[in-house]
Amino acid sequence: MTNEETGLIHVRNGSELTRVTKASIARQLKAKGLKLTPQRLAIIEVLIQKQHFHPGARSLYEEAKKRKKGLSLSTTYATLNELSRLGIIKTLQFDSMENRYEGNLEEHLNLVCEHCGKILDYQVPPVADQREIAQKTGFSVTDSRLEYYGYCRGCHAKTKEGGFVD
Repeated sequence: MTNEETGLIHVRNGSELTRVTKASIARQLKAKGLKLTPQRLAIIEVLIQKQHFHPGARSLYEEAKKRKKGLSLSTTYATLNELSRLGIIKTLQFDSMENRYEGNLEEHLNLVCEHCGKILDYQVPPVADQREIAQKTGFSVTDSRLEYYGYCRGCHAKTKEGGFVD
């Protein structure tokens, strides 16, 4: 869930609901020994503002460089990779389109439009209890990703009107 007015991302870690803000990300970075540089701050602000769109690095860069002159695309990629590696955000890798980024770390479905590339979050109950999986199988789950592919409302309407016009 995102609240655009306050710039918050709500994520569920285990059973507790956590509010992800610039301040909470700054605390996580500091705890990992990293500084909240002006470049990182600009990228984080845009990610929080635009996260429900699951932005790609290029669109994040274009918006963030308006806030921080001199920001480079390579710094944007490096920051996103670092935030993902630390588990602060999630990287969605695709074969047929650019990687996308999201701050919703709660288990959910990503609904991916095969025509326009839009990605929507759809909240679902947890598919499986990861602790139970570990107890029964000895397998330790480190990540999961659930996706459905199809057409968003806008693209679906276009197919009913006689197909896609690019």
